Amino acid sequence: MIWLGIDPGLAITGWAILKEREGDIPLLVDYGIIETEECVPTGARLKEIEEDITSIVREFKPSHVVMEMPFFHSRVKAAGGVLQALGVIHLVCYREAKLIPIFLHQASWKANLGNGRANKKEVAIILQQIFSISQLPIDDSLDAIAIAYAGICGVRNNIL
Repeated sequence: MIWLGIDPGLAITGWAILKEREGDIPLLVDYGIIETEECVPTGARLKEIEEDITSIVREFKPSHVVMEMPFFHSRVKAAGGVLQALGVIHLVCYREAKLIPIFLHQASWKANLGNGRANKKEVAIILQQIFSISQLPIDDSLDAIAIAYAGICGVRNNIL
């Protein structure tokens, strides 16, 4: 099984591909970020996300998609763009592979790592230990790796 983990965002979308291995830690196949420029109209930014996610789904042919369901408290201004990006990603996953994403709360996938309040650096350290990787970037791809890993581990929130 191949899992696509996604940390959605309009400015930065993190993504990661993990492959299940029976009786072993999943294989971290690839990961990265999709960045869009703030000075570009939202429609163009969404189109860029759509094109990049389409390429990722076509290249890696995931059997499962796991996405973070954003929670907005004080950053309501960012909510609109993030939710639009989430919708575009959801559409691409269904259109390209008939996949319905599993949505996870941030606290759930972080708890799967052992600390529901871990910061990015702590997430990186934990993921380096799990996947025996010497160095990982401190960016949104980290979250995507952890999100995909939580999906493989069976974490579910029953959202949507």
